[in-house]
Amino acid sequence: MAAAALGVVALYLPESALAADDEVAAAIAKITAEGPFSRATVVEIARTLAKADFVPPPSYLPDPIKNLTYEQYRDIRSDRDKSIWADEKLPFRMQLFHRGFYYKEDIPIAVVSDQTSHHLAYSPALFDFGKLVPQPMPTDDIGFAGLRLLGRINSPDVFDEVAVFLGASYFRSLGEGQVYGLSARGLALKTADSEGEEFPLFRAFWVEKPMPDAETVVVHALLDSASVSGAYRFSIRPDQSTVIDVEVTLFPRVDLAKLGLAPASSMFFFGPNDRKNVDDYRPEVHDSDGLLMVNGRGERIWRPISNPVKLQISAFEDAAPRGFGLTQRDRDPATFQDFEASYEKRPTLWIEPVGDWGQGSVTLIEIPSNSEINDNIVAYWQPQDVIKAGSEFSFAYRQFWGNAPAPPPGSAIVVATRVGRATLEDDSPIRRFVIDYLLPPAATADAGDPTVTVTSNTGVVSETTMQPNPLTKGWRLSFKLDPQDADLVELRAVVSIVGVPAETWLYRWTA
Repeated sequence: MAAAALGVVALYLPESALAADDEVAAAIAKITAEGPFSRATVVEIARTLAKADFVPPPSYLPDPIKNLTYEQYRDIRSDRDKSIWADEKLPFRMQLFHRGFYYKEDIPIAVVSDQTSHHLAYSPALFDFGKLVPQPMPTDDIGFAGLRLLGRINSPDVFDEVAVFLGASYFRSLGEGQVYGLSARGLALKTADSEGEEFPLFRAFWVEKPMPDAETVVVHALLDSASVSGAYRFSIRPDQSTVIDVEVTLFPRVDLAKLGLAPASSMFFFGPNDRKNVDDYRPEVHDSDGLLMVNGRGERIWRPISNPVKLQISAFEDAAPRGFGLTQRDRDPATFQDFEASYEKRPTLWIEPVGDWGQGSVTLIEIPSNSEINDNIVAYWQPQDVIKAGSEFSFAYRQFWGNAPAPPPGSAIVVATRVGRATLEDDSPIRRFVIDYLLPPAATADAGDPTVTVTSNTGVVSETTMQPNPLTKGWRLSFKLDPQDADLVELRAVVSIVGVPAETWLYRWTA
């Protein structure tokens, strides 16, 4: 994909332009310096850092936080009364995360006001330390691990969590009435690659002080790793679905051939399409149940996700995608029967590219997992063309953290995919698939018989039927799959209901 396809200006830097060591040192020093700040400041720092090898931020931890356990680290909490802007009548507040446990890097954080950057110095007074935490805490400026933003998302009188930036380039948000679930990342590099994945990190943040009437809070972040440096700008607007506008400029140190833009990480342990060998009282356990895509042609595609026996990578080729995201479609608590985890309240993360992202593929990675504590699902956009070392690559997108995007008026969506054995023989490879479609409110299941086409790249599909579903007032598709000797079968179902466009259903069955 040409850089210009993303609204990018590609500038190739000759060797003669490589910065001297003192220029790079000055850029690193600028991270914590007090002084003028604009939206170009982080871009210039990233551009300079990319001219030299990656130098990781300090990760040395002093006593007594050097060897904190998980329980000890959890016993360190931000003092809400000491939140940044807590004593001002502003629509947002900020809290800091303490370093320790997994979060060893010193991540500088600054507040920007009146176009000036003000470094935030560490102080133990910003935190409450429980009985499990060894004392005394350091008083030097050891920095922070990340930040948390609070805003009025559920009540005008309460400051709730709106967004968290913590660990590598991970961040997450949520919508009204929801709890945290899946996470986003600044960039995915070499995910599921045999060479091992590379995890860039946000090594510094600058947070703009909001105005008293602001509906948005802006965070700038500096991304850095062995392969790339980059500048990020997040405009965060809490709402029923929280919206985050992301603007990115990357400066690759090496050719970026295996990268993912707008990546998301989620968890799928089991569901009605994937319950083999499950011994659990709950019917379903997942943060997301499907990958939703609207391709450049406007086709709406639903791909249920699963917990495979072997790592699976699926690439859905496209040009100029309109949107994609890991979706939690089922919102019924009875579906999950878990009153503590509240999986029905986990957000969907929907991505809408800004501008033409050109040729590439929505990539879905499904990783085997034996526990719900593991994020085993990853989705991102992979450009077709390599992003060359020494270039400047810019792109933008909008995130929606909340419920799944509403389907076009008058269209049908897939609300359930169920898979089970199709015969009484325990060792039979034949599987039965049952897919439920929900009709729009004005439509009825007796408006006319729908037509359906189910295809597979191998194996044999048989006994395809459509019948009204009295429970949902929609339609139910059912068919059998005999994989024969295949270990992997790609399935596709296209349903035509009179006067009602329906989602295309895709599935990968594996032995």
